[in-house]
Amino acid sequence: MARWVQDEGCEQVSSVEQQPQVVPGTAGPAPSSGSDHTVAAAMMDRDLASASAGVRVTAIGDGTAEVTMTVRDDMANGHGITHGGFVFLLADTAFACACNDSCGVTVAAGADITFLAANRPGDVLIARATRRSERGRSGIYDVTVTRRDPDGEQVVAEFRGRSRTLPSR
Repeated sequence: MARWVQDEGCEQVSSVEQQPQVVPGTAGPAPSSGSDHTVAAAMMDRDLASASAGVRVTAIGDGTAEVTMTVRDDMANGHGITHGGFVFLLADTAFACACNDSCGVTVAAGADITFLAANRPGDVLIARATRRSERGRSGIYDVTVTRRDPDGEQVVAEFRGRSRTLPSR
C-alpha cells in the first residue's frame, strides 16, 4: 500500500512510494482526471467504513468525484429496501472525495439528503459529486445518487454537503 505525505506549506502532495493509488474495497487504482488527487486517495486508504460497504471510487476530478456501491442483502432494512444510512454513506463518500481534491484536509460542516426512490439488494448505486460554490475555506457540493436500470439510470437521492477546509497546523 502506498504511503502519502504532505509538506508543511501544503505546496505539494506526493507519494513516498511510487505505487498506484489503491482504494480499499476496489479492484485497483483510483482513476483520476490526470490531476494529483492524492489527498482524496490517502483519505480513502484509511476509510474503513466505505471499504466495508464495498464503495468503489471510479473517478476523482477537480471538485468532482464518482463512487459506486452494489447493495448487499445485509444493507436492507426491515422493509426489504436499502437502509437510508447506506445511501447517505455512498453520497457522503463522493462528497468527501470531491472536496478533498487538493491540498489540505476538508471535512463536512453539514449535509442533508432527500430520498426519491427505493432500491434493493443487488442494485448498483452511483453517486456523482460536484462542487457548486467555494469561498475561502467553505464549500457547497451537490451529489446525485442514481440506480442503474435496464433503461438507464434513475435518480434515487439528492444530497447537499457543506464543507470546511481545516486550517493547516
